[in-house]
Amino acid sequence: VTLCVCSPCRMEWQPDEQGLQQVLQLLKDSQSPNTATQRAVQQKLEQLNQFPDFNNYLIFVLTRLKTEDEPTRSLSGLILKNNVKAHYQNFPPAVADFIKQECLNNIGDPSPLIRATIGILITTITSKGELQTWPELLPQLCNLLNSEDYNTCEGSFGALQKICEDSSELLESDALNRPLNIMIPKFLQFFKHCSPKIRSHAIACVNQFIIGRAQALMDNIDTFIESLFALATDEDSEVRKNVCRALVMLLEVRIDRLIPHMHSIIQYMLQRTQDPDENVSLEACEFWLTLAEQPICKEVLSGHLVQLIPILVNGMKYSEIDIILLKGDVEEDEAVPDSEQDIKPRFHKSRTVTLQHEGGEGEEGEDIDEDDDDDDDTLSDWNLRKCSAAALDVLANVFRDELLPHLLPLLKGLLFSPDWVTKESGILVLGAIAEGCMQGMVPYLPELLPHLIACLCDKKALVRSIACWTLSRYAHWVVSQPPDSHLKPLMTELLKRILDGNKRVQEAACSAFATLEEEACTELVPYLSFILDTLVFAFGKYQHKNLLILYDAIGTLADSVGHHLNQPEYIQKLMPPLIAKWNELKDEDKDLFPLLECLSSVATALQSGFLPYCEPVYQRCVTLVQKTLAQAMMYNQHPDQYEAPDKDFMIVALDLLSGLAEGLGGSVDQLVARSNIMTLLFQCMQDPMPEVRQSSFALLGDLTKACFPHVKPCIAEFMPILGLNLNPEFISVCNNATWAIGEIAMQMGADMQPYVGLVLNNLVEIINRPNTPKTLLENTAITIGRLGYVCPQEVSPMLQQFIRPWCTSLRNIRDNEEKDSAFRGICMMIGVNPAGVVQDFIFFCDAVASWVSPKDDLRDMFYKILHGFKDQVGEENWQQFSEQFPPLLKERLSACYGV
Repeated sequence: VTLCVCSPCRMEWQPDEQGLQQVLQLLKDSQSPNTATQRAVQQKLEQLNQFPDFNNYLIFVLTRLKTEDEPTRSLSGLILKNNVKAHYQNFPPAVADFIKQECLNNIGDPSPLIRATIGILITTITSKGELQTWPELLPQLCNLLNSEDYNTCEGSFGALQKICEDSSELLESDALNRPLNIMIPKFLQFFKHCSPKIRSHAIACVNQFIIGRAQALMDNIDTFIESLFALATDEDSEVRKNVCRALVMLLEVRIDRLIPHMHSIIQYMLQRTQDPDENVSLEACEFWLTLAEQPICKEVLSGHLVQLIPILVNGMKYSEIDIILLKGDVEEDEAVPDSEQDIKPRFHKSRTVTLQHEGGEGEEGEDIDEDDDDDDDTLSDWNLRKCSAAALDVLANVFRDELLPHLLPLLKGLLFSPDWVTKESGILVLGAIAEGCMQGMVPYLPELLPHLIACLCDKKALVRSIACWTLSRYAHWVVSQPPDSHLKPLMTELLKRILDGNKRVQEAACSAFATLEEEACTELVPYLSFILDTLVFAFGKYQHKNLLILYDAIGTLADSVGHHLNQPEYIQKLMPPLIAKWNELKDEDKDLFPLLECLSSVATALQSGFLPYCEPVYQRCVTLVQKTLAQAMMYNQHPDQYEAPDKDFMIVALDLLSGLAEGLGGSVDQLVARSNIMTLLFQCMQDPMPEVRQSSFALLGDLTKACFPHVKPCIAEFMPILGLNLNPEFISVCNNATWAIGEIAMQMGADMQPYVGLVLNNLVEIINRPNTPKTLLENTAITIGRLGYVCPQEVSPMLQQFIRPWCTSLRNIRDNEEKDSAFRGICMMIGVNPAGVVQDFIFFCDAVASWVSPKDDLRDMFYKILHGFKDQVGEENWQQFSEQFPPLLKERLSACYGV
């Protein structure tokens, strides 16, 4: 390798001819498709990077060798860009300066490809923190914008746009003396430039500063908005797209400035949403989504619904290109294996322990389902159809039934259209409005549902699949009707669709059925045999991707019908295929995740019925945890030699162990005795990854309930770790740790005393924090109550610090074991420290009144405290005190406790 190293006395660096030929040969080789050649190129690059001025050769080829072909020159620039990314801090100053100078001198190269490459190179240098050390860059680029030469102006703008995208915050900072104050007014002048490409760059640059509300832009906001309006009718689609994007963002951050012009902006956006260029119509359609989130939406949009609704509905049709991409004409593809990149990564939702509330399930809207509206998955690229459907959905939630007069006349024509594309879009419309317009739709549903159910048999797969989704959006109503009227026919047809010959329909049907299961719960019990036959049959039929959704449908079924699944005939149908899959999968196969989740639900539902299957399942989970921990240890010691493990294996295994402990109860004792799970749990509880700790604490609590003798010897080591994790920064970790402490306290009894100090202050702090999520508040209150139950002397001195939030957080949960033990604790603490409750006694009264039927001895405790307080303050004071009670509270206390 002969590369000349330039001596400082020579002003201008010149390449050595032989060196230049070598570099060019390397660039030619790197375009070869042969992998061996590629590998040789990589090695050569490593070698050449030892020579400081190798990078000079690369920039020289990019900017000076005009005789070479453009792809080779551009490639030279991209290799240089990678070098800058990896080694810039080691470049000698002379090399760095030469590269910077060359970039600025050639930003106007006649070739658009070379200009863009230089722009990328400049941005990569600036992203290395070099904006500060390259003070002439921004002034020079802004200066070059004034060039008479189009290429120079366009090249500079391209580079500036990339810098604005990458370094928007830095450009506003004092570190650079706020260059934006000069740049923004400068950009605004170019909105009127004669070249559409330049106009487009100028808007794109300014757009980078809207969401961050850059001061320089806010100072020029009126000029900006006027300039945007002036471009409203621009004939260039890229310009129109950027104008729409700007207006959508301004709607979020400076709606005050748009309100005076709102009528004409809406008129403009109505036109643009129908723009022939889909990039423009999509940006414009975002406007309705954003507007729906603004408080003024109803007021400004009411008069325009008559125009807007038909436009959105029209946008919901599949375009011709969509149909080609979705293979809309392929009806039977169930035998075609899935390609691996079609399968989206799944995220395991770790166990969070929640309490049961009045009239409903435990989890109340804290984890909202994100993937509710994915009606056509494989086109997961955001497109006009999805955006229009999402906009209609949010607007239905704003306008509710006021939307229907605009929609119903259209719907009739769509739903009964002979053209399948039109009919399909009508079904999508019905699904999109289900949430917002449910009230107003109810009168039409008895007629509409049979029609939708009939669409499940349409000859077009895309119609069948959208009918599945839309029907799932009305599942709540279906379940509220007598089962024979809609539930039974819907279920029967959906089960047939689960066995459809088309993979997309299978997927839609499986997802819809899971939603139906959640709504119907035990209503499904009479049909269990039939349902299981179908789901088990699908096992032998499904390709990879849908198999994963099938596991979910089975797990949801188990969650929904619970112990009703524990019948020998059902177990006989369900378990053999699940266990067969379980034996087929290797320990490192990610398909274990959904299968483990599914088994976790099944184990919890079957309880004793799962016993014959529990041993191998338990053993494998322990192995998965052990393997993952071992791999993590190797990686931490030698990160260069080992891969980091995928900790999801461990998380999902811990959650299945929790399901086993919960389902099998005491029967898990033997399994725990024969394994090292407690040692592994000790390590998992200290894992740096929050999700691992979250699942560990759930398992610790479940093992405490199921087989405490195995947990007890570890308490001294475990309690300090639990105390450290009472950190509300990680809500779910903190929640599960709190719950586990409460379960341990109930088992330890008075032996809990040495550990109260480790946790009590943190718990009291959490219950008094503003904005603590409801689930965490409830678990914290239960645990404080339980600690007070077993160690009243230790906890009661702090009574006054937590009694008020304690009472308010537990009044809404239903009567159950946890609530019972917590209230016993509070009564015992009041016995030890009655003064602690005096100031907030009305809250205590309210909490007592929240009980429907406390056990007799608990009722006696309440009675004694209420009467003791009344006797102490005297009849007259009690009368005054009870005057503050709401009528309902007064009534309940007098009826139940005679006060």
